Amino acid sequence: MNKIVDSIKFCRVKQIFAPYSPHLYPDSFPGVSENDCRDKEEPSVKGCHGTPDQYGNHRAPNIVSLKHHWWWMMNTVWDGLEETRHHFGHILFIEEDHFIYPNAYHNLKVLIELKPQKCPQCYAVNLAPSDVKSRGEGWDSLIAERMGNVGYSFNRTVWRKIHSKAKDFCSFDEYNWDITMWSTVFPSFGDPVYSLRGSRTSALHFGRCGLHQGQDKKSEPCIDEGEFHLEVDNIDKVSNIKKEWGVHVFKHQSGYKEGFRGWGGWGDTRDRQLCLDFSHMYASQA
Repeated sequence: MNKIVDSIKFCRVKQIFAPYSPHLYPDSFPGVSENDCRDKEEPSVKGCHGTPDQYGNHRAPNIVSLKHHWWWMMNTVWDGLEETRHHFGHILFIEEDHFIYPNAYHNLKVLIELKPQKCPQCYAVNLAPSDVKSRGEGWDSLIAERMGNVGYSFNRTVWRKIHSKAKDFCSFDEYNWDITMWSTVFPSFGDPVYSLRGSRTSALHFGRCGLHQGQDKKSEPCIDEGEFHLEVDNIDKVSNIKKEWGVHVFKHQSGYKEGFRGWGGWGDTRDRQLCLDFSHMYASQA
């Protein structure tokens, strides 16, 4: 991974490392402590330590680290890094298994420019549809829909609004950061949280192996060979968003929303407190 980062030459790069990772603390929290309860063990019977989730399951470090890492990263990028903590504009967030089309940066700039006029109620812009399997509609129109988790970008005003809901984010019994946002944080804003995008995707999720593949002890391990084949059309090599387009709003979309209880995995009081600690770790720099 370090070699890949070192090979990036087209822009300035700063590599950051999560300090409280189960990989760095394998034998203590946030890894696995010696006296931690496992699975559905009862603390009063086993004499172990832990707070189960709503389904009676105790924490699994490899699962809860997903939400921890995202929340730590957001707080660090917006409020911790010297290069970005005074930045008020949009920041684009992408992950290692996201393919970015050649026109992504150009389309991103156009969407950010158009958002105040075309969709003033939009909180963000997206490079990809919220449905990760979709390549877009191909319409001569902009799209306003719920914020997706691939190639999303928002500004500091939106971040401060998200950060103000830290208690909700950290206490919701759900180990996925995105489902937590859709189910409890965004609904607390009152109005629908729309994101503006083009009708052709400029980013794509290509990872085959993730948290939910190959984790079952009874199944074969998921092995990603690292090969990905994609035909990039000429229209995806240049900005393909027209400033004169109108906006089609998807008002009633399926998916996680207010009222969903969460998949659990986030019941341990130590995880909730660490999450809150991440929320305040840069308070002195504000």
